[in-house]
Amino acid sequence: MNVATATTLGPLYVYGITPAESRPPRTRGVGDAPVRLLAESGLCAAVSPAPEQIRARRRDLLAHQNVLGDLLAQGAVLPMRFAVLSPDENTLLSQLRADGPRLAAQLESVRGCVEMNVKGTLVPDCLTDVVRRDEKLRVLAQRTRRRPDYEANVRLGEAVAKAVRREARRAAHEVLAGLTPLAVRVAEGPVDDERVLSASFLLRAGDEEPFRQTLAAHARGLGDRLALSVTGPLPCYSFVDTRPATAGR
Repeated sequence: MNVATATTLGPLYVYGITPAESRPPRTRGVGDAPVRLLAESGLCAAVSPAPEQIRARRRDLLAHQNVLGDLLAQGAVLPMRFAVLSPDENTLLSQLRADGPRLAAQLESVRGCVEMNVKGTLVPDCLTDVVRRDEKLRVLAQRTRRRPDYEANVRLGEAVAKAVRREARRAAHEVLAGLTPLAVRVAEGPVDDERVLSASFLLRAGDEEPFRQTLAAHARGLGDRLALSVTGPLPCYSFVDTRPATAGR
């Protein structure tokens, strides 16, 4: 293992926390800076010199993700969100000492795991199918065709939109129920009228392929009501808390 000592002055860009046995990633970091490890209390912090300006440019976002991907390939990692800084090495090492037991416990909780994020959105083209399946909507549509006017069209449009959202939410619950048994933990995210499913799944690495197969089966069966997408494997952002436990740090 090649780790650094507290000698560099100035702020540091922090990518994540790893176990002490980790190796420095070969991937270049944000601003094309070399990434190194600072070791303390059985943990390592992956860092690079903080650039003068940090903007969410595609190349820097990718660099951040690539560094975490390199660390994840070695084992457990507690990922930081983009643009997390520490004022200097001593402050960061002090935080590792203070929060060491809590961070080590979180590392153990995600060891051998990855995160998969699943989103589900409405399928706008399913209006005809929804009307065909719903008897009340069929009657309303027929009545509107016989006596068309503005208010009738508005009522029909609102009823159909409500039915589309209802069927999409029902499909989302079915997907969530089907995938949850494959996961160690599940973290549900915010939803709205368009995105009716947003969930992150903590998976043992060996369960990734069964998870994808199950998701694909749901996509085939529910594709007329719910458009599904999956992102991952990712570092376990949704299942760890890397904020300092000590107030004021």
